Amino acid sequence: MAEPRLVHHALADLDRAARAFRAEEGLESTSYAFESSPEVNRPLLELDVESYVEEFGRVTSAYGSGAAGDDLPADVALARSLIPPGTGALRDFSYVGAEIPEFLHDNCVGCMECVTQCPDTAILAKVLPADTVADDLEGDDAADELKTRWSVTRKYHAGKAGEPQGLFGIFVDPTKCKGCAECVDVCGDHDALRMVTKTEATLGAARRAMEHFHRIPDTDTRFLRERIAVDRMLACERTHLYVGGAGSCAGCGEASVLRMLMAQVGWERGAENVGLVAATGCNTVYSSTYPYNPFLVPWTNSLFENAAAVAMGVRKRWDQKGWTDKVLWAIGGDGALFDIGFGSLSRLLASGLDVNVLVLDTQVYSNTGGQTSTASFTGQSAKMSPHGKARKGKIETRKDLARIAMMHPGCYVAQTTAANAGHFYRVVSEAMAHPGPSVVIAYSTCQPEHGVGDADSARQASLAVESRAFPLLSFDPGRGDTIAEQLDLRGNPSARKDWHLDKEGNPVDFVAFARTEGRFRRHIGRDGEPSPELLAAQDQILRNWHALQELAGLR
Repeated sequence: MAEPRLVHHALADLDRAARAFRAEEGLESTSYAFESSPEVNRPLLELDVESYVEEFGRVTSAYGSGAAGDDLPADVALARSLIPPGTGALRDFSYVGAEIPEFLHDNCVGCMECVTQCPDTAILAKVLPADTVADDLEGDDAADELKTRWSVTRKYHAGKAGEPQGLFGIFVDPTKCKGCAECVDVCGDHDALRMVTKTEATLGAARRAMEHFHRIPDTDTRFLRERIAVDRMLACERTHLYVGGAGSCAGCGEASVLRMLMAQVGWERGAENVGLVAATGCNTVYSSTYPYNPFLVPWTNSLFENAAAVAMGVRKRWDQKGWTDKVLWAIGGDGALFDIGFGSLSRLLASGLDVNVLVLDTQVYSNTGGQTSTASFTGQSAKMSPHGKARKGKIETRKDLARIAMMHPGCYVAQTTAANAGHFYRVVSEAMAHPGPSVVIAYSTCQPEHGVGDADSARQASLAVESRAFPLLSFDPGRGDTIAEQLDLRGNPSARKDWHLDKEGNPVDFVAFARTEGRFRRHIGRDGEPSPELLAAQDQILRNWHALQELAGLR
């Protein structure tokens, strides 16, 4: 559960604002009480946070049983859209999807890719000394079964002399898994995961494993290494600030980005030192589907176009209260921050305020059916820009928000993906350390709108980087006096060349990327030849890459 004082502050501020408004308007004061509470006359906002969360349990219980519509009153908490932190943990997705991952412990190397990329916090890991695991399993009727959740890996078992030998455990939460199979895809040649049919036996085994997971201690700190970024999520209590239970699509690329953001924030700053302001969009829908909230930190959402402005107000208020060390993130999609909210974003970047912005770049307005935005690639087919006889998909050139943001004085800028975990964690850390505004633009695969499989989010994000469709970069004004010193293109393959070559020597260009996604399928002829429109889009992509190379001193 999040730091109780933070939720209490939010409730108290709302109460004071409401009372002040009623006083100014000459209106009678109102008793804010849960109508079904035994203490009907007790004001809601006089409850301590534990009591408030306990009261809210009746709401989540009613939704879980399907009785909410008949049994729950329309009370003030609902009117104010107040949802306690982490209620998404109570949501059960066991009925979603026909398959669930099975762990093959003999093949595991402890790479953490499955845990990192899972968009639903459905795969969890811990590392503990072997004797700690043995003590917990002693006398357990399912001990032999549960031992198969633990792997002996070179990474954790072969420690230095005098260090304990660690066992690496993988656990699948059946209440959070939606069966996207991205974990199997990113596991790759290790073959430590496979999808199996959901049966009473497989679900029962997963439930018993999760009971074991919750009984045992958190990862032993002796196995946590600062320099290994992908191991962030081993520190479950510290970094799992996005608990799952969100209503996002199976395999959602945005959700993986949000989980990783919260992992880095929790690792560096702690849950009590961060707040989120989100623009209306997919992320707010699946993060606040009443009564479920996946975040264990204070979170609010604003209108589509003004999240940056709201974040500025929050930052000012925090600074007035002396909370200058607290980290604030404004979150929005490309529609909210490339398009309708771009003016508000630009004002924030020019303000010098210490606000971090995360752009979930799906290249479409996913929340409203997938019409194109200015982040969309030229030629892609989407709502409002269909591929027809007269027009072959979107005709406008894609806006490059990173280059525009770099022109704002004193602004930190980065482009990254969840699939490039080391780069992602590094730029998020640099953004939070930067004393002024920062923008982190994260490529976010949208399966239904991009026309790719549920398991393909990380794969497509990696291919977007390799094909120059979405180059990795970080721009830090504090690195030097010239743009070449400030701009870093590390992480891009073959960074001094036009195109990266695959193992067979073929160029991984934008056409190669487009061939793998349904949104470009009508640009590929029956003979496999790309359309003139797709070649024109590729030329735009290459021009943008050349500009970045020149700015970084690589061209």
